[in-house]
Amino acid sequence: MMHIDKVQQRRKAYDARNAQKDKDAASRRIVDKFLEHAAYRRAMTVMFYLHCRSEVRTRDKVREQLSGDKQVVVPYCTKDADGQNRLGLWKLEDLQELQPGTWGILEPPKERWGESGKEIAPEALDVVMVPGVAFDRSGGRLGNGAGYYDRLLKSVGKDTVLIGVCFEAQIMPKIVMEAHDIFMDYVITEAEIYRGRGRF
Repeated sequence: MMHIDKVQQRRKAYDARNAQKDKDAASRRIVDKFLEHAAYRRAMTVMFYLHCRSEVRTRDKVREQLSGDKQVVVPYCTKDADGQNRLGLWKLEDLQELQPGTWGILEPPKERWGESGKEIAPEALDVVMVPGVAFDRSGGRLGNGAGYYDRLLKSVGKDTVLIGVCFEAQIMPKIVMEAHDIFMDYVITEAEIYRGRGRF
């Protein structure tokens, strides 16, 4: 039953995200709120995601942050030693370092994965910008189901701040959460900033 509920929530949220009007303007409002957040202002090392499909658009704002005083990190899809999906973390200095990879998402070329000085440990992240298919007002998150972010969010430091970003249309009354699912500290939309339950 729980699996069916997640499937239904995911379908509803995809439809809402695809139907979002003025995605560019709404995305700018969302990412500006993220950049103005106290947790971001305090942070030294921040992970941004690079959008694909109808997600909140981040790329232009990430480009702007590369000339700032923070270490910018972006994820890429890879596997761990057991063949499980996981996110590698890449210290980004120039968007030209990246090329389309899994699902067309920009990522470093495979031959550079693991490169010394470019790979960042999850524990080093001060703030993580977390995409999602849907969220609720208590910080519950519904992902795409591949488990990439679930594994990353379990391995970040205890003080790492998790901030979900989505369009207000993707906010659900209550996300179906399982024991292993992780709540966000905050969820930012173009309309609101919700204080989530967090991990502890």
